[in-house]
Amino acid sequence: MKRAVILLSILCCTLACANTFAQYTKTKYPIVLVHGISGFDSVGGVVDYFHTVPYNLRRSGAKVYVASVSAFNSSEARGQQLANYLMTLPESKFNLIGHSQGAPTTRVAASLVPHKVASVTSVNGANLGSKVADIALGVLPEGVIRSVAVSVANAAGSVINFLSNNQNTQDSLASAMTLSTAGTTALNNALGNKGLSGNCSSINENVNIDGHNVKMFSWSGTYPLTNFFDISDGPLGITALAFGFERNDGLVSECSSKLGNVIYSRYHMNHIDAVNHLFGIRGWTNPVSLYRSHANRLKNRGL
Repeated sequence: MKRAVILLSILCCTLACANTFAQYTKTKYPIVLVHGISGFDSVGGVVDYFHTVPYNLRRSGAKVYVASVSAFNSSEARGQQLANYLMTLPESKFNLIGHSQGAPTTRVAASLVPHKVASVTSVNGANLGSKVADIALGVLPEGVIRSVAVSVANAAGSVINFLSNNQNTQDSLASAMTLSTAGTTALNNALGNKGLSGNCSSINENVNIDGHNVKMFSWSGTYPLTNFFDISDGPLGITALAFGFERNDGLVSECSSKLGNVIYSRYHMNHIDAVNHLFGIRGWTNPVSLYRSHANRLKNRGL
């Protein structure tokens, strides 16, 4: 009799644990992942920008969309594309999670269709611009050199369109301008600086956008060099020099990465690690677990 009771208890516990796992990331509203500069949703259905993240969210309950906006364009243009995309989806609201330029892109979309956005989350986001963009614009003064560089980048964007079966417009100069400190400042002013503290700190996650409560969160890493075997670490180690002694992930400063409720801003990961690339070769922090725990956070807030 005792053995039967014990076995029944174990079975109930196992079923309860299985059910908890199956529901762990099941948010009320679908999650929409938004890529950064030079990004894509998926190439040939084989290489995902958010490497294994959609799968790991879906396997425990989340409904996930992966948006495709211009690889190279202004945050304003990308935000309009994202807003248009949200309007084609059947659900009433969405939890937007944007990496890099995907962060200001989601904020623009939230300003355009606030009734469709439950939350905005920035992952290593360029919310205050990037000194790397400032230097790039300075190194490439107006003229033939800049024109050639812009043409090459636009061509790269067209290739990304082809490989990912998309038709987004490309404007790499607009991309660089919008990611510069001056360009992002202008954008933030136009958006009312919503979700930004002004002193690089965490603030209340509840943000009012045209009468709609949109919750805002962020997390990021500040280690440009994280894995000897990751070939992206070298270039990020070089671009990190643009920030001097300021903490950064190789492309974005810690201060720039903060938006709304800052979950944590010093994870052991760089800008590329934040989307679990290159193909899972990363630092000590497991980025996939961050997306999963955040989905659970959103779920517990009724989002």
